[in-house]
Amino acid sequence: MNKGKLNPALHEYAGSFLANFDDVPENRKKDLDRVAEFISNRLASNGTAKLTFICTHNSRRSHMGQIWAQTAAYFFGLEGIQTYSGGTEATAFNPNAVKAMKAAGFDIKSDGKAENPAYNVGYANNQAPMRAYSKRYDDESNPQEDFCAIMTCSDADENCPFIPGAAFRIPITYEDPKAYDNTPDEEKAYAERCFQIGTEMFYLFNKVRT
Repeated sequence: MNKGKLNPALHEYAGSFLANFDDVPENRKKDLDRVAEFISNRLASNGTAKLTFICTHNSRRSHMGQIWAQTAAYFFGLEGIQTYSGGTEATAFNPNAVKAMKAAGFDIKSDGKAENPAYNVGYANNQAPMRAYSKRYDDESNPQEDFCAIMTCSDADENCPFIPGAAFRIPITYEDPKAYDNTPDEEKAYAERCFQIGTEMFYLFNKVRT
């Protein structure tokens, strides 16, 4: 496979993930390997694999998962990967999460709306930006069948034991950086979650067989 070239700052940041795969706990690797198997099987059977990252408000972790997954797929030269995100309710892509993703090297621009703005998220010069905004997981812009539902928060996992249309559902949950909002550790918490999710998505797509 031909690896994709990310924008320079993002490429440097993401390159550090490759040396941190051993830090991913074994129990999490097992779950990520199951997602990798789903992706590999779908790519082999129809050339397309769809992933929807789901949390309660579609404001932080699910956006990070969607964005890092698409970026990792491109980095590893995998075609046919489609990533989405949604929540059990719609709010907005949280500014602190946006800030953390910008610090990682993503080129993020807002449409300027006061409520639930949409963001164009650039990661490579030769790729169209991703569009990120808060929505329900069953929004019409998201896949309605044959997708992998990745539950990124325990609340969504507990409250949505069944995701209509999902071919595979799995909890891969992350601590919510929201717990550190308006504290001295706010920026650190968002940076840590950004790095953790990025590392695990790169681990996942490094395992995908084509």
